[in-house]
Amino acid sequence: MSKNAVWQDDYWLLLLQLYLRKPVGVKPLYSHDMVELSLELHIAPQALQSRMQQIARLETPRLERIWQTYSTNPRRLSRAVSLLRGMKGFGAAADFYSGVEVQETFEKDFRPLAEDERFTPVMLILILNLYFQLTPATMVGETPEVQQLARLLKVKPGDVALVMDIFQRFDPYLKREEVIVTPLLLPCQQVWQRFGHMEPNVLDAYARELAEFFR
Repeated sequence: MSKNAVWQDDYWLLLLQLYLRKPVGVKPLYSHDMVELSLELHIAPQALQSRMQQIARLETPRLERIWQTYSTNPRRLSRAVSLLRGMKGFGAAADFYSGVEVQETFEKDFRPLAEDERFTPVMLILILNLYFQLTPATMVGETPEVQQLARLLKVKPGDVALVMDIFQRFDPYLKREEVIVTPLLLPCQQVWQRFGHMEPNVLDAYARELAEFFR
């Protein structure tokens, strides 16, 4: 039977350590550290951010005790986190999840594509968002917006332009029917199917959140 990893009380220590990282406070939903912890725990960033907000409000007596114990003693917190990560399941995920089928959802979007490890689905989403802000003639590596996004994603401007060219094959307004052979065709099609019909302002807001991962 498939099952997702569930919240455990020990995770408060991991979340508190991230919360206390400067600048102290609730971290952006898709900040790099937030996503990395989400991938480690197999818990979506939205769920972690919600619990981080509980820390900010010290919602429960347990959170108040954890705060009093660790918030002013970062070394003690670091030792506790190191001990926790040294336990089974942290640094040995394969052993921890042995015999358990982890049902991945959001994780796949942040992992390199099997078809082309230069890209992740999240990167394709950001490129798609820019796609809707440009005209076909400007979907080239020389365009400043393309270069800016390439720097953020740490790829070449030509790579971004290539993905945009693939997206054009799925754009019903362009009606491009030329055959193109590339391993990125299917991943781009899947991203187009998921987000290509989204309201532009909604996609742009989502892309802005995702961009935090790369900063």
